[in-house]
Parts: sequence; structure tokens; C-alpha cells
Amino acid sequence: MLKNNYTAVTEFILLGLTDQAELQPVLFVVFLVIYLITVLGNVSMILLIRSDSKLHTPMYFFLSHLSFVDLCYTTNVSPQMLVHFLSERKAISFLGCLLQFHFFIALVITDYYMLTVMAYDRYVAICKPLLYGSKMSRCVCFSLVATPYIYGFVNGLAQTILMLRLSFCGPNKINHFYCADPPLIVLACSDTYVKETAMFVVAGFNLTCSLAIILISYIFIFSTILRIHSAEGRRKAFSTCGSHLTAVTIFYGTLFCMHLRPPSETSVEQSKIVAVFYIFVSPMLNPFIYSLRNKDVKNAIRKVFQRKLLN
Repeated sequence: MLKNNYTAVTEFILLGLTDQAELQPVLFVVFLVIYLITVLGNVSMILLIRSDSKLHTPMYFFLSHLSFVDLCYTTNVSPQMLVHFLSERKAISFLGCLLQFHFFIALVITDYYMLTVMAYDRYVAICKPLLYGSKMSRCVCFSLVATPYIYGFVNGLAQTILMLRLSFCGPNKINHFYCADPPLIVLACSDTYVKETAMFVVAGFNLTCSLAIILISYIFIFSTILRIHSAEGRRKAFSTCGSHLTAVTIFYGTLFCMHLRPPSETSVEQSKIVAVFYIFVSPMLNPFIYSLRNKDVKNAIRKVFQRKLLN
């Protein structure tokens, strides 16, 4: 069956967001601007955290990795999508499609648990401040960051192997702008029950498990904050969580819409719009969410500009 996959279909055609030729140049400019802002914002966040000693804390260490993952999974889709906006033939090789599929799943799952790790960090900082130094040691932080990467890439590999077991012997037009689960399953001409089941189990488990940990963390965080007597203390505690909560709401809200539906032509069309939000909009907004609502980051940015002006 694996051999048949490669002999039957050697490439796929990505239909993209729309088939209207007059919109392609406009969409190219829009998504190029979004991608450039995403790259500039996330790279700047990573460099800012590395360069400012006051940001060398677990919270910003995790934030730098969130920025890195956001940058990677946007880059996994954006360059090819931009090329296809200006191309008449929007082809991707069978191997290229599988690689994009693998890295997308791996990086999105990594993103789930990077946000989860950040919620746990806030829980320890607010609910157990006296134990924060020992519970969030350098070794623990590295372990908490490494685990999402390893787990995400193992999941991506497992899903890719299951996709390889399907036969693609008929149409090769993917009704999407990247190689995603549902539109690929629709094209398969062999039994897709195992792959569909695995897709729902993996997506459902990782979404609900990571979100449950985040929600439980915030239940404890809010109960601790409400017991703080001073208004200033409560405001300061809430301010450290606001950015993370905003990022979680945008990311998980769109992902639930995307994954927890059976693959069909209608769901694929709807998923294109949803995918735009979590592939492009969320990674673009995250650096702004964390900088505009974070006093430490704003101070670090101010110091950078002051140094530039003095020089």
C-alpha cells in the first residue's frame, strides 16, 4: 500500500483560499504583510528576552519558546502559500505535502503544551510564591520546554505514518491552502476509519487535556488572587495573567472549531477561515498581546530605544 501511494499520486494541487484570480494579488499583499509582521514581532520578542537580563526568568523563557514555535508553524505554511498566490499551477510534491503535514501537527501540539506550561508557571508564581525558585529551577524549566517538543513531534510522526497507510489513487486536488488532515482524508480512496479515529482522538485528547490543565491552573490562580487583600496586589497578579489568557482564548477557540468536526466538503471550506486565525492571526498578535499588556516587556523595549537614541 505504501508503494501504491507513491506510484498513484506524485503531487497534490492546493486549491488555496479562493479560485478567483483577481483576488490573488490582493491576498498576496495582505498575507505577506501579516507574515512579515509575524516574523518581525516574534524574532524581536526572542531577541529582547535574550538581551535583557531582567527578562531572564522562567515566564519569559517559556514566552521565547512560544514565539519560536509560533514562528516555525507559520513559516511551515506561509512561504509556499505566498508563492501559490502568484502561480498558475499550485502544486506540492507528495513528500513535501507529508513533511508540511508532519511539521504542522507537531508544532501545533507543541504550542498547546507550551501554553499549558506557561499556565503552570503562573500557578506556581501566584499560588506558591515561596516555592517558586525551587519548583521552577533551571533544570525543571528545560524539562518543561523539552517535553512539548518531544511529545508534539512524536504525535506528528504517528499521524504521518497513518496518513502514509492511505491510498491516493484518484483526484489530487486538496481543497485547502496547506496539507491538512480533513481535505487529505476526503481524497483517500482506501478505508479512512483508522486515520479519522486517530485524528479525532489525538485532537480531542490534546485539546481537552491541555485546556483542562490551563483551566484548573487558573481556578487556583483566581481563588488565590481573590484572597489578596490589597487592590494593588490583586491588580498586579491579574496583570501577569491577562496576556496569557488572551492568547489562550484566541488559539483554543479557533482550534476547537477546526478539529472537532467530521471531515466533509462543508467543514473543509469552513476550516479554511478558521485556519487563517490560528496559523496567521494568532502568531501575529501574540507578540503585541504580551508586550502591550506587560510592564517588564514595555520597559525592556523602552530601554532598547533609549540605547539606540543615545548611540
